[in-house]
Amino acid sequence: MKLRFLTCLAVMLSTLLAPLANAAIETVDRVIAVVNRGVITQDELNDRITSVRQNLANQKIQPPPEDVLKQQVLERMITDLIQVQYAGAMGMKADDAALDRAIGRIAEQNKMSLPQFRATLEKQGMSWKNFREDIRREMMISRLKEREIDSKIIVTDSEVDDYLKLNAGKTKVEYKLQHILISVPENASPDQIQQRRLRAQAAKQEVSSGADFSAVAAKFSTAPDATSGGQLGWRPAGSLPQAFTDLLDKLQPGDSTDIIRSPAGFHIMKLVDKREQNPKEIVTQTRARHILIKTNELVSDTDARQRLVQLRDRIVNGGAKFEDMARAYSDDTSASKGGDLGWVNPGETVPDFEQAMNALQPNQISQPVHSPFGYHLIQVLERRQQDVTQERERFRVRQELKQRKAEEQYEDWLRQQRDRAYVDIRLKDE
Repeated sequence: MKLRFLTCLAVMLSTLLAPLANAAIETVDRVIAVVNRGVITQDELNDRITSVRQNLANQKIQPPPEDVLKQQVLERMITDLIQVQYAGAMGMKADDAALDRAIGRIAEQNKMSLPQFRATLEKQGMSWKNFREDIRREMMISRLKEREIDSKIIVTDSEVDDYLKLNAGKTKVEYKLQHILISVPENASPDQIQQRRLRAQAAKQEVSSGADFSAVAAKFSTAPDATSGGQLGWRPAGSLPQAFTDLLDKLQPGDSTDIIRSPAGFHIMKLVDKREQNPKEIVTQTRARHILIKTNELVSDTDARQRLVQLRDRIVNGGAKFEDMARAYSDDTSASKGGDLGWVNPGETVPDFEQAMNALQPNQISQPVHSPFGYHLIQVLERRQQDVTQERERFRVRQELKQRKAEEQYEDWLRQQRDRAYVDIRLKDE
């Protein structure tokens, strides 16, 4: 009797424990890095590696060895998460509406409808959900950089004057570049610096031996663009440090520099191509005015659009003057001038505003237009062709100097944030 009882108990226990045994063999999405109060999981890392591999394949770049790629991608994810956490602490968000508009613009740039764009990504093996979150993250990081770095950069008139004097008579040049950056931590020890130097020397040796520069960048570089083959695209000479341009001027397309030391670390630059900038610039200027209704906690998107629809009706059908409505209702600083923006050059307004403005004929009034500032009614008054060579030269130099300063400060700021963050990497536990 006792034996039978024990047999029955064993059967009952095996029945109860069977689901647990099955559950135990299922894959668990474990944490592979702790970053401050956030985590990165194995599934997240795998998804990002898949995306990076697809990107490299699209560019016909040989991916680095699996362990190197994993380390590269994880480090990029850690850096991104640190920035997103910082942005969140500052109260910065990228809501679904802004995200949808950004993705819509990406689809338009690829000459696809949104459904076509989504289908194309999924055909390439990319998750639509992950893609949306990638874009949301990039939006937050971009806004953070604008707030913490770009908005604080000042380029004085005297700096512009000095640059123009120093480069008077020289041909204006742009370089198409790739680079490898082996970053050096802030307050690095001599041993750390030597390790990074040896890594840079190994990368340079592979480049000098004829290895594909993109593949070497993907393997060695610690820059965020490493997984894109270190592509920098076209850069004006003025946006680069003088030490870089001095070396690039001596190269032929296809050549690469020796190792360059900077506060950020060790660099190797490849000159892909070189071109002269157009010495004379004639642009189509637009004289326009607008009425801006800003959105906030009290004024929703719907409220702003409706108010502008009513104002437009009063102007178009009721005989009200645009400038009077601007003075009375616009939230922009141009309200006191009847919304007059003066002569606007291409690129001087945000893309959404410029696109809508360019679609208008003189004296035509737009429907409500959304931009990062709120909602606008836009009226084009007239257009003209204008030689802006001298004006744009100063503007170009100012932007190049600002870009140079911003990139240097961003590299320093990012390195400081990485060094200050609590990071526990658990890849070694695999």
